[in-house]
Amino acid sequence: MKICRTVSDLQSEVTQVKLENKTIGLVPTMGALHEGHKSLFNRARQENDVFISSVFVNPVQFNNKEDFEKYPRDEKRDLAILEECGCDIVFVPTAEEVYGNEAPETFTFGALEQVMEGVQRPGHFSGVANIVSRLFLWTKADRGYFGEKDYQQIAIIKDMVRQKNIDIEIIPCPIFRDEDGLATSSRNVRLSPEARQIAPKIHQILLNSYRQKDNLAISQIQSFVEDEFKKVKEFELEYFCLVDDTTLQPVKVREAKQGVVGCVAVWLDGVRLIDIQRYW
Repeated sequence: MKICRTVSDLQSEVTQVKLENKTIGLVPTMGALHEGHKSLFNRARQENDVFISSVFVNPVQFNNKEDFEKYPRDEKRDLAILEECGCDIVFVPTAEEVYGNEAPETFTFGALEQVMEGVQRPGHFSGVANIVSRLFLWTKADRGYFGEKDYQQIAIIKDMVRQKNIDIEIIPCPIFRDEDGLATSSRNVRLSPEARQIAPKIHQILLNSYRQKDNLAISQIQSFVEDEFKKVKEFELEYFCLVDDTTLQPVKVREAKQGVVGCVAVWLDGVRLIDIQRYW
């Protein structure tokens, strides 16, 4: 596995790969790697000649300085996992290497960012687009792999690719869950043992609402989920939104053949957790 810490080293490796007419699969990460990441790595490895990843905690996508400072970091462990998963090239830059002295680009995404995470975390998606667009251009990847837990982020990245006219295929990948149903997340390690026992109820509540979907109106699903979260005193529900699976706009009445996804953000033990459930 080749470890690149500068853009020039990364581009040099990529140039050689492209001269050999090999395909590249990219999995951007912020480190603190877990089984969910491994599922993305395995798919990128299987579907491409060369698998590239990155480990970079991107400061410009955090609107909460404390969250940025507390984000778990363990480079040695991350690199060992990447090597185990067959990574060919890993990019591990500093913020100075990524952004230099230039101000980050400002991206806007219209209605896509005016709901859910875009409302709760102003500037977050512009920050995500800054690093992901750079990685796409530097790696010349043919495919980029992202987990569906960050459902809104995938829509944003697809729109960024359209805006920048980048030639890459975005591959959404299913959520990887622990045996008890909790969606894997780098933030899970910050949960206390007691909170970790409670956290799977997030998925359980969504799953219970899904099982009743054919007997409930959209407003009733909304009320059911909100009421169930209120029953668990340790939870602080930030939002639960039923949205169109393409436009991400709230759905009040489902149209025929319309895809609907429920997206949730919950605070537990001082840790913000997100999850999704597809209803139709």
